[in-house]
Amino acid sequence: MAKLLWCLLITISFSQAFGHEDMSKQAFVFPGVSATAYVSLEAESKKPLEAFTVCLYAHADVSRSFSIFSYATKTSFNEILLFWTRGQGFSIAVGGPEILFSASEIPEVPTHICATWESATGIVELWLDGKPRVRKSLQKGYIVGTNASIILGQEQDSYGGGFDANQSLVGDIGDVNMWDFVLSPEQINAVYVGRVFSPNVLNWRALKYETHGDVLIKPQLWPLTDCCES
Repeated sequence: MAKLLWCLLITISFSQAFGHEDMSKQAFVFPGVSATAYVSLEAESKKPLEAFTVCLYAHADVSRSFSIFSYATKTSFNEILLFWTRGQGFSIAVGGPEILFSASEIPEVPTHICATWESATGIVELWLDGKPRVRKSLQKGYIVGTNASIILGQEQDSYGGGFDANQSLVGDIGDVNMWDFVLSPEQINAVYVGRVFSPNVLNWRALKYETHGDVLIKPQLWPLTDCCES
């Protein structure tokens, strides 16, 4: 009986950590500087990417640099990286090389961020609160690898690890969605106001995740929306 109960507890714990969960109106909260607090996500799609769009909300301590979204493979730890460097701006990395979108500061309020890239042209786009920055080019012809380790709250300097507390996010992150294609400007603006266009890599409304260390789940602080999925 004791052995059966132990197996049942393990099964329940596993389903809570890795089962699909609707995270609508919720956010992951990272309350302090740490090298051990992070959230690992599992992608719905395992295929290589010739394009992507990542959208999310971040509400962070803007007095320091921090990682926003880290997607590592065993051949490239910065396969996809979205990072804020204080005094410089947002950088987007694809397959290692990165490009900077200069910004002296970001608002001390929740900010909606979308990053897109496509292999065919190398075009990278960064959208902040529904407004685009100037397009740039990076890694034309590259293919993003598969079997990724996807981490929120830390930058990966090795596959699934190598965290540095000085690069950790202090604050909230949520509404994380990812597609294997580039959303149109109209779609990005619709996502900004609350609509979701069937995310097929990461879906906040059916998220497969596991929290590690001091990470909390709390109601989101940005505007609540009830728009339906398309």
